[in-house]
Amino acid sequence: MAGDADSGAVRELLVVLVVAGAGLLLAMVAAFAPWHPRPGRPAPAGLVELHSPAGSAVEWTAS
Repeated sequence: MAGDADSGAVRELLVVLVVAGAGLLLAMVAAFAPWHPRPGRPAPAGLVELHSPAGSAVEWTAS
C-alpha cells in the first residue's frame, strides 16, 4: 500500500517534515541561546521590572 502513493503525496509529506524540522530547530535555538549579559554589551531587555512605591522605605532590623 505504501508503494501506491504517488509522488505528490510523498513530496507533500517531505515538505511537512522539513517545515516541522525547521520549526523544531528554531525553537531549540530560542530555548538554548545565551540570554545572559555579556561583557561590553548592554544587558538584554528583561521581562519584568521591579519598582517600589514612592515613600515606602522598608528597613530591615536584626532581631
